[in-house]
Amino acid sequence: MGTRLRHLLELLDGDVSKSYSGCGIENYKPRYTPVMRTLMRKGDVTIGEIVASAQLSQPAVSQTVKDMVIQELVEIVKGVDARERKVRLTHKGASLLPRLKAHWQATVYAEKSLNTELPMPLSDLLDTAISALETNRFQDRIQRQLPEEIKKQ
Repeated sequence: MGTRLRHLLELLDGDVSKSYSGCGIENYKPRYTPVMRTLMRKGDVTIGEIVASAQLSQPAVSQTVKDMVIQELVEIVKGVDARERKVRLTHKGASLLPRLKAHWQATVYAEKSLNTELPMPLSDLLDTAISALETNRFQDRIQRQLPEEIKKQ
């Protein structure tokens, strides 16, 4: 199952990345989108605010922001409190927003097109699977199936 999920993600993200390049949005990765959307909606934000808004892990957001700083899409600035660090769009990042918004809208239409070929919308299936795993973790499901003699003592 993990192999199929990774393959699905590679197919989706790979084509989305190629599409960004085809629109002249070079070096933009799909994983930047939750950060860009949060900044677009809220302005300067902390890593923690991005984590909460995007429902991603803190390490994933920190790594993504670090990569976006290298791409000069965002910068890290001091907040009101000198200890607080905020993420801010750079001029380059802000200038991409009109093209990104158009691309995101096209991506929504592409998702709808894909969903017409599936027995149920992919996003609904993913949401259902996530909810089921949050209720009953996969690790617990595995443990219940293991023979007692190979479970950890």
